Amino acid sequence: MSDVFGELRTAILRGEYAPLQRLIEAELVQRYGTTRFVLRNALTRLATEGLVELQPNRGARVREVTADEAIEITEIRRAVESLVAARAAERVTDEEITELRRLGEAMSAAVEQMDMLGYSELNAQLHGTIRGIARHGTATRIIEQLHGQLVRHQFRLSLVPGRPSVSLPEHLAIIDAVCARDPERAERAMRVHLDSVLKTLTTVVR
Repeated sequence: MSDVFGELRTAILRGEYAPLQRLIEAELVQRYGTTRFVLRNALTRLATEGLVELQPNRGARVREVTADEAIEITEIRRAVESLVAARAAERVTDEEITELRRLGEAMSAAVEQMDMLGYSELNAQLHGTIRGIARHGTATRIIEQLHGQLVRHQFRLSLVPGRPSVSLPEHLAIIDAVCARDPERAERAMRVHLDSVLKTLTTVVR
């Protein structure tokens, strides 16, 4: 079941299935080479994550996250990711500091070269690296579930003119604070960054 769940989840996050699109069991069984029982278990898990809606007598469809929900989710992310940044600053190793610095340099280069797709991928990699450094399992599960629901709205954010030039200094400030092993500064830097994300999201989705 884990393979079907993971593959279908990835397909939804990549936009292969549009919001409100029906997920036809027969087609999915054939595509993923699985059984209806395994597929239904996968759909139930995706519904728990908020990616799919299960409708009585009508099957499943991709759930559409409203603008208000996207804003609420970002508010929760702000609280949890700030805690994670502080924990990362407490636990970061010398090797992890080197990796964070490398990511910061790559992000700076991507913005300079106007490689917005590359920058967006590095952005996700940075946040994931900080979660890994923090080694806070519960927070990671919460963030990853919330992230899945926000993917489409975050893509819209990446297209806002000038957004990377605003977010880059925010990301570099987070990196500096974690590398300095300063939990209070790391928490504050992450909160400032997600305040900025929230402000931009409010403008874009409404």
